[in-house]
Amino acid sequence: MSLVVTDRSDDADALALPSVDRPSRGRAFRDAVATLVMWVAFLIAVIPLIWVLWTVVGKGYELIFTIDWWTHSQQGITIRREGGGAYHAIVGTLLQALVCSLISVPIGIMTAIYLVEYGRGTLARTVSFMVDILTGVPSIVAALFIYAVWVTTFGLDRVGFAVSLALVLLMIPVIVRSTEEMLKLVPNELREASYALGVPTWKTIARVVLPTAFAGIVTGILLGLSRVMGETAPLLILGPYAKSINTNLFDGFQAALPTMIYQERTESLAPAVARTWAAALTLILLVLLLNVAGRLIARRFRVGA
Repeated sequence: MSLVVTDRSDDADALALPSVDRPSRGRAFRDAVATLVMWVAFLIAVIPLIWVLWTVVGKGYELIFTIDWWTHSQQGITIRREGGGAYHAIVGTLLQALVCSLISVPIGIMTAIYLVEYGRGTLARTVSFMVDILTGVPSIVAALFIYAVWVTTFGLDRVGFAVSLALVLLMIPVIVRSTEEMLKLVPNELREASYALGVPTWKTIARVVLPTAFAGIVTGILLGLSRVMGETAPLLILGPYAKSINTNLFDGFQAALPTMIYQERTESLAPAVARTWAAALTLILLVLLLNVAGRLIARRFRVGA
């Protein structure tokens, strides 16, 4: 007589474990509802964007396809006369944005590096709090502050450089917060491996952390630049509109695309209205080109490329 011993442990474990292959009907229903809500929210957000782009392109494309629009200014062009171009405004916008970037990008990146890599204690909390305050400052408040310092206190003229200083106050917090988040995404294992090899902190940041987060940092810079290029309040207060070409940021009034839009918008005649839409479309195209160029640069110099 023989005894047959059967090991039923596997069967018992199989019976004890819950089935996870098929989601419950309630979970599948909630997933479908959440997916539907997300798609509806996406459509609600994208429909106005497409509508605005369609309107601007439809009403402003004619002038931007003319050579004069890119090579001539509005000097000598009256509100009743067709023609002229936006060369003076394009030059002013690019110069002011360039100076703003040269000042705000190093300050913003170094501030973010301090907060992530070195910042501890009261000073770091104070810096972070001040960045939060700058994030919520309206553009007109930044313009009035620069006006109080530049014009009222020092008695200087309203020029393009003063506009750039006001734009710096608006661009720095965007760069700081975006760079800070990108630096936090860099794995700590990379830093620890560099420290284990005896590499000092500053060289680890320069050779490991920044190259890893380079693409995200460039994106944050472009977001800040896109914001300041469309601001109007600093231009109206610190840099009045001029129809002639002025490449000197420290002398005379200087045109920019936002003030050109504002100036032409005040007139109801057909030539001025056409220039308004064309200037708006030109500003959109400039921001688009900057974003595309930034993405290409980030892709070219990213780690592992």
